[in-house]
Amino acid sequence: MLERLFENGLWSSRFIVLLAVIFGLIGAVLLFTVASIDVFSTAGYVISTYMNHAHPEHFHEDVVGGIIGAVDLYLIGVVMLLFSFGLYELFISEIDAAKDKEGEESKILAIHSLDQLKDKISKVIVMVLVVGFFQKVGHTEYNGALEMLYFALSITAVAVGLFFLNKVGKH
Repeated sequence: MLERLFENGLWSSRFIVLLAVIFGLIGAVLLFTVASIDVFSTAGYVISTYMNHAHPEHFHEDVVGGIIGAVDLYLIGVVMLLFSFGLYELFISEIDAAKDKEGEESKILAIHSLDQLKDKISKVIVMVLVVGFFQKVGHTEYNGALEMLYFALSITAVAVGLFFLNKVGKH
């Protein structure tokens, strides 16, 4: 009887994962909100610049940087969503609303192990890093052939990394 009581309590303790799920969702909503405000702010900057017939020196870099920064936040928000959905499905229950009329679940949210969750999250994190890299590259000035060579090599390294990332998990 004591063993059964302990095992029931241990099994019920998995519901503590709901804290991570709920706060992960709150984090995702906050990131999506901030990113949307950033896009709106960038749009306001573009409109006001053209209304004033002005064209600041780094106008295009500022606009692209603002949009890429928002994309970065959206991607991190997606990581938080995947994290929340994955933890919920692994520890609590399958998400019935994710299934279509035939009972097949969405491929995006199909997470059946911690390894699958880790793989999905790591792919999105790599994309966040790539977006961050290109955001930094957009604001960098190059003074010489050697710096341009480093720039070309870094772009090549990112492309090769993305190629192999795409190959992971495919047979």
